[in-house]
Amino acid sequence: MKILVTAAGSYGDVAPYTGLGARLQEAGHTVALAADASYAPLVRAAGLEFRALPADPRAASRRAQGGAPGGQRELMRRAAAFVRELGPGIADAAAQGADLLLLSATTAPLGRHAAEAMDIPSLDLPLQPNAPTGDFPPVVTGTRSLGRWGNRTAGRLSLRVVDRLYADGVRELRARLGLPPVSAGTLRRRRNADRRTVLHGVSPALVPRPSDWRPGLELVGNWWPYTAPDAALPPALEDFLAAGPPPVFVGFGSMGAGAGAGARDDGTAARLTANVAAALRRAGVRGVIQSGWAGLGGPDDGDVGLENGDGPEGGTGPESGDGPESGSGSGAGDDILTVGEVPHALLFPRTAAVVHHAGAGTTAAALRAGVPAVPVPVTADQPFWAARLAAVGAGTGPVPFRALAEGEGAPDLLATAITRAVREPAYRAAATGIARRMAAEDGAGEVVKVVEGEG
Repeated sequence: MKILVTAAGSYGDVAPYTGLGARLQEAGHTVALAADASYAPLVRAAGLEFRALPADPRAASRRAQGGAPGGQRELMRRAAAFVRELGPGIADAAAQGADLLLLSATTAPLGRHAAEAMDIPSLDLPLQPNAPTGDFPPVVTGTRSLGRWGNRTAGRLSLRVVDRLYADGVRELRARLGLPPVSAGTLRRRRNADRRTVLHGVSPALVPRPSDWRPGLELVGNWWPYTAPDAALPPALEDFLAAGPPPVFVGFGSMGAGAGAGARDDGTAARLTANVAAALRRAGVRGVIQSGWAGLGGPDDGDVGLENGDGPEGGTGPESGDGPESGSGSGAGDDILTVGEVPHALLFPRTAAVVHHAGAGTTAAALRAGVPAVPVPVTADQPFWAARLAAVGAGTGPVPFRALAEGEGAPDLLATAITRAVREPAYRAAATGIARRMAAEDGAGEVVKVVEGEG
């Protein structure tokens, strides 16, 4: 079977589908993955065909995180513009040939229409538990429960916000594909009546399956970014790991994009770097700082893991492993190393704790490694994952990203959380327990079963 996977957004929105695609190819299928051009090396490294989507996730992320005149309305307008770019790209990718479309949460509201026009079956594969439930509020609206009725109502309202965001893109895409116009209300009724299977790439060890979900909505376990069998950490990083006790990893993934190269004049990257370094030293631990989209470490710190365009300005995103080397910051000293892209699957098991933005993928990767976490959530679903880490006992309370980037007391705040994560055994014990449960899951295998009609 010829399968097309479509995914759009940051690294964490795309990379899990590389491992899933590789698993589907192992099962005998031919797999293409459509994503932004910056992910082409990541996709091809997994042995998959790459098809380009036109929307730039880094530009969208910078706009969303940096704010804009006009506030929330302007942010929605810019997000809708991203969606309108995305629709034709999905249609063009599907037109290159596919027997089945596998759709991420970002691409599904558009991909379903391409599937309808081309008479291709599709399967939704979101990375968040985004169907309404009374068990918890929508994953993108915060962590305060509104009660069972309130949570479900908020979940439905959240889907209506998504409908509004995608409305122009859907209308234009349907016209392009020769499909009749359809109202948002009709689409909602179709969605509510749809009983098809939806597989969520979420571990039930971290989020129990909601008790009120209909049959067919399943949490099957994570899909992991592809890591080549011969993948290795850069020599400079290996030397650093061998030179002392396990370090604490610090990385914020695609967050802080406005602080990256091309926007360094606001000083955010420098303040973040200084506060993180001070916190690591006050906690008495060694550290590995990943530059990420925020550009942590600055341009003159000696980091050489950002060559070949793989750093903050346009590579494959954090975790990809495409940066060939790592280097220590010139002002950091021997106890802190700044790195570019390295596979989290190889690094995290060798750390004492992971300080991260609580994105779905990084949260899962740290738990898979059995490592305690210090979440620093920024936006969207990150507060939800931070709360889940605390609920299972594998993470400290969250450290606000804004406080870390701007607050004078930020180093003490982060140092206190790091000290707790490293020194209190309960955090590692909880993370280790979750890791054992994750090891027994086979999220990609469950997708293969459904694709082949066995699920």
